[in-house]
Amino acid sequence: MPVVPFDSLPDDARCWVFVADRPVPPVRSPMLLDAVDHHLARWAAHGVPLVCARDWHDDRFLVVAVDEAATGASGCSIDALFRVIATVQPRLGADLLGGGRIAWRAQDGQIVVSDRADFEALALQGAIAPDAPVVNTLAETVGDWRHRRESPAGASWAASLLP
Repeated sequence: MPVVPFDSLPDDARCWVFVADRPVPPVRSPMLLDAVDHHLARWAAHGVPLVCARDWHDDRFLVVAVDEAATGASGCSIDALFRVIATVQPRLGADLLGGGRIAWRAQDGQIVVSDRADFEALALQGAIAPDAPVVNTLAETVGDWRHRRESPAGASWAASLLP
């Protein structure tokens, strides 16, 4: 199966959201996207090609998705995707594989990414209000990413981190 446009995937397609710890400069993002596109063009699980796509947002978020109604991704195929990202990220100047990151929009509209402790500290200082948009980096389906990409912090999974 060829790589399909992200918008053509059904809402129940499985996805993985990779969050860069810092913005990936536009001059470097093609390096990442070319490597991922090359991998997706031949991505398979147990020899069966995967119906897949990727999306890139805000110079920070790489979303890779698989329509598992067509063919399910295997542990080995998912590991291969992570290896591709691990190989290219040192040249990006950004880490996309670190966990525990929280992303939100600051009042100026810029995306901010921090770890849990820093997010809690900033919230206690009043720098993050309950209405600050938090990015749903825990999205498991394309529908979650499309329809609930950002939610007010107070109505999101991050609400427990607010004072």
